Amino acid sequence: MSDHKPLILVTNDDGITARGIAFLVDCMQEIGHVVVVAPNSPQSGMGHAITIATPLRLYPTTIFPELPAYECSGTPADCVKLGKHHVLKDRAPDLVVSGVNHGSNTAISVLYSGTMSAAIEAAIEGIPAIGFSLGDFSREPDFSHIRQHVLSIARNVLERGMPKGVALNVNFPAKATEPLKGIKICRQANAKWQEIFDERRDPHGRRYFWLDGEFVNNDTGTDTDEYALSQNYTSIVPCQFDLTAYSVMEEMEGWNL
Repeated sequence: MSDHKPLILVTNDDGITARGIAFLVDCMQEIGHVVVVAPNSPQSGMGHAITIATPLRLYPTTIFPELPAYECSGTPADCVKLGKHHVLKDRAPDLVVSGVNHGSNTAISVLYSGTMSAAIEAAIEGIPAIGFSLGDFSREPDFSHIRQHVLSIARNVLERGMPKGVALNVNFPAKATEPLKGIKICRQANAKWQEIFDERRDPHGRRYFWLDGEFVNNDTGTDTDEYALSQNYTSIVPCQFDLTAYSVMEEMEGWNL
């Protein structure tokens, strides 16, 4: 890695054998030196979990035979931590990319998303980072229509940098009959999953629950990620890990505490 090409760490939450990470690795090889550290099994919905009570395992893999690639027993956030502090300890990556997730990560889903938690972990470490997600939940999603947007966004982040503590949440609509219209910079929609816990019984009569529900969007704004996707645009939401409600702090000064 002696030339001037950027060093790019690739991870995901669908697991190292997912089609989305293979596509993302192929894209990133166009613009930099790629190193892969990804979970050895699906980690969807893990949020920003890290492994603290059990050992972490990290093994070289031949899934990407021409690249330094490792599968990790931990979460997406674990993968970024191990990637930076162990695999790439002699050089910090210039960019961390996560995905491409099989399914969207818009609105409140950013809090649950393992894809975005990997990107946020990189932002915590001061590394420019992007989480990519595709709104296609099929077993064999078509990524072909998003390639140029993936490359354009990644190149812009490498050239322009990112503010400290900020990661980009990028969502693509599933492939349609018409080409993507473009890219929109958006805010996170005020939308969430309305959960239902389906109570069932196993063959031994023991009760268990299966999470189900529907996605409810009560946000009528035309500047949101959900709206952009509905209009066949790629959405980009800049995200930060500081959850402080600054607007409430002054009001609370008046409390009788």
